[in-house]
Amino acid sequence: MALGPHLRRSTLLAAALALAATAAASPAHADRCEDIAKELKNQIDGLKISVNTGNMIYLTHPAAKELSLGCRGRNYSNELYAKTDRKPKPQFFELIASAGAIIFTIPKPDVATGSSRCIKRMGIFRGDRVSMRFRRLNMECTRTKTEASIVVTRGKDE
Repeated sequence: MALGPHLRRSTLLAAALALAATAAASPAHADRCEDIAKELKNQIDGLKISVNTGNMIYLTHPAAKELSLGCRGRNYSNELYAKTDRKPKPQFFELIASAGAIIFTIPKPDVATGSSRCIKRMGIFRGDRVSMRFRRLNMECTRTKTEASIVVTRGKDE
């Protein structure tokens, strides 16, 4: 017994809707985050991907003590976190500039300028925690007696 044209159309429509719902439920941002991490690994010498835990991908590089890429937080679309010695070396600023340019798709000199300003502003007058905004990037720098760190994010609405 053959199905009528009306019944076939509704069956195809139901199958298409089920397929669309399945595709929409899958987390697409995790794939994008992994793609960014692979691009970082391919374009920055010495960078290695160590651990992938959901929305956070931990990376390693000789210029940084800690390095991670965060994807899709509550208030940000991407996040770059890096920690180094209290007095950062030029290789650290180069790493932040290269990674930030790839992650946030802005010119490398802009990320280099913003990150160096943020870290260099910490001191007696401004304290050990500095928050600033530079070229649509939010930067927060902190330091302790032995380490300095920077978090670079971009808001979801930008």
